[in-house]
Amino acid sequence: MDISRYLEQKREEVDRFLETIIPTVETAPTTLHESMRYSLFAGGKRIRPILAIAAAEAVGAPSRAILPVASSLELIHTYSLIHDDLPAMDNDDYRRGKLTNHKVYGEAMAILAGDALLTLAFELCSRRDLLNGLDALRQVQIIHELAQGAGNLGMVGGQVLDIQAENKEINLSTLQAIHAHKTGMLIRAAVRMGAIVSAATAAQLEHLTLYAEDAGLAFQIADDVLNVIGTREELGKNANTDAQRGKKTYPTFYGVEGARTLAAQCTDRAISRLQTFDAKADPLRELARYITARRN
Repeated sequence: MDISRYLEQKREEVDRFLETIIPTVETAPTTLHESMRYSLFAGGKRIRPILAIAAAEAVGAPSRAILPVASSLELIHTYSLIHDDLPAMDNDDYRRGKLTNHKVYGEAMAILAGDALLTLAFELCSRRDLLNGLDALRQVQIIHELAQGAGNLGMVGGQVLDIQAENKEINLSTLQAIHAHKTGMLIRAAVRMGAIVSAATAAQLEHLTLYAEDAGLAFQIADDVLNVIGTREELGKNANTDAQRGKKTYPTFYGVEGARTLAAQCTDRAISRLQTFDAKADPLRELARYITARRN
């Protein structure tokens, strides 16, 4: 299959849906909505929502509920980037080739825009009109997965561990714990949420969860490598920032080539988790390969 075409088609579907649910810049409070839209429509690849869609397709024909469910993940991801870039966190000036949110709208508005995107994600997953056709039990399961993936034992918990590890001599197991939470848990949630939309069996959900955990690790290792070898033009932000902040990464422990090898092993393992799925899971297989081959 042509993964580039698939990614573009699904990204356009997600973007069209997001346009329908994000208030316009004319809607009061206008500055808040302008700030939200500035970061949300800054050119993201929509990997997390696409993983959810691909997981739903791997299980069966997904209902219309998949788009709001998938889009909620992009709202969470965008909020996390806005907050990550703040001076109190990573203090970045650029994101996706544009000035970061707080550089344009100020720190207070950036914080509030992130807060609004976070809460809007849960509104999407709780609306019966958008998730029409999904029974109440699955809807609650989806909300639970989103909260668990994004919260104190998921992405936010990983961000805390990441901050606490700066300029410290950490071991490999600590690095693995940081990234399993900071990056891996939201990717895990994306795949599981998509599978739940299509009423995955317990066995299917287990295999897809293992796929997501391996793919999530490959994603983080690839990010670490790109931070070392990527250019500002490719990354849309400054390169080599991890080392400047005193962060240990997979290239720190394995070197760039060793980290690339490890990422490839994670990708192969992720794909092997899908042996019981037919060709409908090909997008997931190709997404795992794309994660390690991308340049930004």
